Amino acid sequence: MRVLAAMSGGVDSAVAAARAVEAGHDVVGVHLALSRMPGTLRTGSRGCCTIEDSRDAWRACDVLGIPYYVWDFSERFKEDVVQDFIDEYAAGRTPNPCMRCNERIKFAALLEKAMALGFDAVCTGHYAKVIEDADGNRELHRAADWAKDQSYVLGVLTHEQLKHSMFPLADTPSKAEVRAEAERRGLSVANKPDSHDICFIPDGDTAGWLAEKIEMTTGDIVDQTGAKVGEHPGANAFTVGQRRGLKLGTPAADGKPRFVLEIRPKENKVVVGPQALLAIDEIRGIKVSWAGLPIAEVETGAEFECYAQVRAHGDPVPATAGMEHAPDNAGSQLVVRLATPLRGVAPGQTVVLYQGTRVLGQATIDAARSLQRAAL
Repeated sequence: MRVLAAMSGGVDSAVAAARAVEAGHDVVGVHLALSRMPGTLRTGSRGCCTIEDSRDAWRACDVLGIPYYVWDFSERFKEDVVQDFIDEYAAGRTPNPCMRCNERIKFAALLEKAMALGFDAVCTGHYAKVIEDADGNRELHRAADWAKDQSYVLGVLTHEQLKHSMFPLADTPSKAEVRAEAERRGLSVANKPDSHDICFIPDGDTAGWLAEKIEMTTGDIVDQTGAKVGEHPGANAFTVGQRRGLKLGTPAADGKPRFVLEIRPKENKVVVGPQALLAIDEIRGIKVSWAGLPIAEVETGAEFECYAQVRAHGDPVPATAGMEHAPDNAGSQLVVRLATPLRGVAPGQTVVLYQGTRVLGQATIDAARSLQRAAL
């Protein structure tokens, strides 16, 4: 096949491209320029998509003997990922920019351009697996190494996108093996640190970064009864489950720490309470998509057993789920009822559903409900 290898400049994408070449595919490497700050350099494991990463991607392609290009997706990234991140926080939600990047950049804009240029598939260094069922339909599954599994952030992939997705690291038992393979192949990125944090906030100070983008207005911090217990510099700087930085003037009656339970941007209020009230029993999701063909229960409108995961490296918990359809599907929601409550679930996050190792689909969390809190 003609394969476009997305080269981030890291060891995973380099080894993935090498395996695609070794498998006999006609491979072309491409690095996505997502920032127009040419002086940007990586600091250790912070950040990605930098000038340094671009150079590392070029070196890897040179060793592999494949063509190398840089595609400028900076405007698309700014609009679809960075601005979305700002807008979501301004609305009191907690977004996942990596999900948006995979959805709108790596497997929408990139794949769309690759198909237009005659490529058959896009290859990435994600740890996830694509399996075909008995009828040849593609399904997304967890990688062999669950510790490195990235199927959660790929839960946004559609049936059509999975047809053209290639993940050569799917069956690799550990990251150590990938690094050892890179060393054997003479790839200079063999020992390069993995990137962490949000790539466009490399210093990790999300609150400080947002303060420059969103107008912050002081307001009240209230407890679950509505009583004022402190003030905040701007509700948008907080997220559900947060404990530090509240600076409450009134201690809790039981003397225990309080956590952010809810953000109310329209009222400019932050609601806090005991950790126990962070436990969520029901999730309602919008912008629902299915990874591959939907299972039969989705088509019939029946509830189904599954596991729900709300963080990239969070533990999946048993749940039942089903679609709550509105007329003409306007306002239809995915309703997920958790057998084991989860803490710190915030609107704007993504819930991904699994059956066994298979990714069923995902939704953006619109509301998270605590039965205990509702009873108060």
